[in-house]
Amino acid sequence: MSRLFASVRARATLAATLVVAVALVAAGSAVLLSLRSNLLGEAGTQAERSARDVATSLAVGTRYTELNLDDDDRPVQVVDEAGTLVAASEDLERITGTGVDAVTPQPSASPSDGDDGDDDGDDDSGESLEAGEIGEPATVGDGTATVDGDTEDYRFVAVPVETRGGDQLTVYAGAPLSAEHGAVNTALTVMLIGFPLLLAVVAWVTWLVTRRALRPVEGIRREMAAITASEDLARRVPVPGTHDEVARLATTTNQTLAALESSVERQRRFVADASHELRSPIASLRTQLEVAAAHPELLDLDGAVEDTVRLQRLAADLLLLARLDAGERPADARVDLAALAREAAGGRTGVSVRGDAAVHVAGSRGQLGRVLANLLDNAQRHARSAVEVTVRRDGEAAVVAVADDGEGVPAADRERIFERFVRLDAARSRDDGGAGLGLAIARDVAVRHGGTLTVHDAPAGGALFELRLPGERA
Repeated sequence: MSRLFASVRARATLAATLVVAVALVAAGSAVLLSLRSNLLGEAGTQAERSARDVATSLAVGTRYTELNLDDDDRPVQVVDEAGTLVAASEDLERITGTGVDAVTPQPSASPSDGDDGDDDGDDDSGESLEAGEIGEPATVGDGTATVDGDTEDYRFVAVPVETRGGDQLTVYAGAPLSAEHGAVNTALTVMLIGFPLLLAVVAWVTWLVTRRALRPVEGIRREMAAITASEDLARRVPVPGTHDEVARLATTTNQTLAALESSVERQRRFVADASHELRSPIASLRTQLEVAAAHPELLDLDGAVEDTVRLQRLAADLLLLARLDAGERPADARVDLAALAREAAGGRTGVSVRGDAAVHVAGSRGQLGRVLANLLDNAQRHARSAVEVTVRRDGEAAVVAVADDGEGVPAADRERIFERFVRLDAARSRDDGGAGLGLAIARDVAVRHGGTLTVHDAPAGGALFELRLPGERA
């Protein structure tokens, strides 16, 4: 059961059903209250009409003993100012709700010659009426009455009247509430039966709609589970043709899988290439040590030191690449690129530095120095005679350009040279050309510093490597 309600479809169905249920209850309650109010108002109007008819007869001179109250099945009471019942419907057997429970008329003790004793002509409601005048009706409330053996609920209205003889009377008349009760009960019955059926329909439709809407998501989940089980990152999840959020989710998932596949493939290639690059100096160093163990006089100490240095440099390159791949953030130190370029060019034959006196950026001095050193190593390796380093400002950017007068880089290879372990000259030895990590490291460091590293044609015909970094922020 918990798994059922843990599903999106179940939660969506439950939420939709609850919302509709609350709306139906609120609307149903409003309808019932409005219906009951209208029917009660209609009953009050009918009772007022009956009371006014009797009060009109009394106002025009008909004595209450001569009233005809038998033509209507509605209960009517006529009460004098002393509270004595002086007239009532003939078939009235019992009544509650008017304040006068008597059903049998009694002789009135009030005067009928216009002298109203100490009451000064005021009726029970406090209104001062003149002879033959009818007062404002007032709703007494709800009660019950038994008329000719039938007991029903009624709404009672009182209408004061003063006869021409000076008698102050109050007419109570009731209208039955059976129509109101019947209509309200019928509406309530319809709601009690219809609302659950409607909620069941809403839940069923929501269940079907959400199942149809989430079917592609289930397909994506199954395919992702299969990819996880098989570890085949070349597979892709199905993309529905609905062009909605689910389709965009599938597209994004496929893009993520493609990036993950590329990253894993790059990592595998990196490990394979690193193993291959490490094998040569280690094998060479081992051979020299084995020869030296057997024949100490044949030890090539310079070669052993050179192989050890190569191993040290390669290990340092691999460690730096691993740190860059791990997302290590560069330091936020203040670095003068012009001074750094002069420092990197110091002691190098044929390398000249020119440009602005000071060009500052924020970053890691060690990593940026490594970039300049790698670019100079690469330029000297391919230059015929000269390498020129230019440091300048370009708007808000700081630019370092390293140009050589060599053969340049073919346009088709200008991005490939920044890949790891790539050498354009297949015949070049590792001793002369390195492991093919220098430009890859330079590009990665530039990107980590928010900049770019690109290659173009140099004015002298060789290669021009341009390092562009954000200028120092104020």
